[in-house]
Amino acid sequence: MRRFTVQGTNQGFTCQQCGTVVLPLENGSVRNHCPQCLFSLHVDVFPGDRASVCGGLLEPVAVEYSGKKGWIIVHRCQKCGFVGKNKAALDDPQASDNYDKLVELSQNKIEPVPPSKE
Repeated sequence: MRRFTVQGTNQGFTCQQCGTVVLPLENGSVRNHCPQCLFSLHVDVFPGDRASVCGGLLEPVAVEYSGKKGWIIVHRCQKCGFVGKNKAALDDPQASDNYDKLVELSQNKIEPVPPSKE
């Protein structure tokens, strides 16, 4: 099993879904989703590498809980259907993730996406 490590730089960004200006995380991790609406962009192949050519919006569709990592946001790309997971940032003192949105997502069940026929 391949172990993923965060690569790249920890930079801020403006959310393309809601317009929030998102500051980088202070704990050394790379923030890859908006703390307000929880949307992200499909820009990574591996966390932080910015090597994906898709660039579609990653919609938060559910959350999972891991005893090791805590709350994990499940995203589905609106452009290509890719499903990925990102650790929630609930302990960021500048801008922790929207807890109400996480609770709302916890009610969702993840529907499988059929493979693309392209």
